[in-house]
Amino acid sequence: MKVGVIGAGAWGTALAIISAQGGADVVLWSFDGEYKNFDGVDMPQNLRITRDMAQMSTCEAWLIVTPAAFFRTTMRNAAQYYNNQPVIICTKGAESATGDFMSEIIASELPTATDVGVLSGPQFAAEVARGVPTGSTLAGTPRAIEAGRAILNKLYISPTDDVIGTQICGVGKNAVALICGYASVTAAGENERAMIFTRTWGEVMDLGIRSGAKMRTFLDLCGIGDLVLSATSSTSRNFAGGAAIANGNPPTGTVEGIFALDGLIRRAKNLGVDTPLLIEMQKKMGLK
Repeated sequence: MKVGVIGAGAWGTALAIISAQGGADVVLWSFDGEYKNFDGVDMPQNLRITRDMAQMSTCEAWLIVTPAAFFRTTMRNAAQYYNNQPVIICTKGAESATGDFMSEIIASELPTATDVGVLSGPQFAAEVARGVPTGSTLAGTPRAIEAGRAILNKLYISPTDDVIGTQICGVGKNAVALICGYASVTAAGENERAMIFTRTWGEVMDLGIRSGAKMRTFLDLCGIGDLVLSATSSTSRNFAGGAAIANGNPPTGTVEGIFALDGLIRRAKNLGVDTPLLIEMQKKMGLK
């Protein structure tokens, strides 16, 4: 199978590597021709890097791994090369300006895409690239799940049809991890940090249920699994970003939690869901 991976940051590069190791011929699209180098990991010979989006047209499936902030623009540019391939969204986030999830952007920018999946779980890119055992939730249509399982056969896949719930978990854990990183510096003690962790995730769950998500999804790899990984470890860019903000420093790299937090609050207001602590923490961090 020939697979197109759109986005060559750490996560996109890691997915491209394991897809190639699993037997796919992979074309990795990079906006600037750069990609992530992982120490001790060689790039497979069946993986090519390109800046030419047109090369996506002959791929049999797409993995979309571009940051949420650039997702709509990238999909708009890619639309002319779309040929009914299954699309697996591997970006965890919400569009800050609209609160839209990535599947909603796909529906807008790639309206002919009928087989869409969402990959989300507890995954640090460097460990995935090195072959450390990793699992993920894959939500979507049967064709999208079949394609995702074939491409990502190096991962343990937990399938579901709860596309919205899987995305809310991915967006929510980014926001909660950012907040927990901030609280790791500013909270008075472990008790307060645990309270903030629990209450903010509870607000994410309230939003998910109102949006039609299944409760079971919040207990899956994309939910509690990813939350524990991201919201308790300084290896997480979102956790580290929150800690940096608390210490008066700018976050390093792309910190999706900043955009995720804004998108969650925007969506919650639109749906009439109360998220007082998410709003309070956003203000405390100076993000609003």
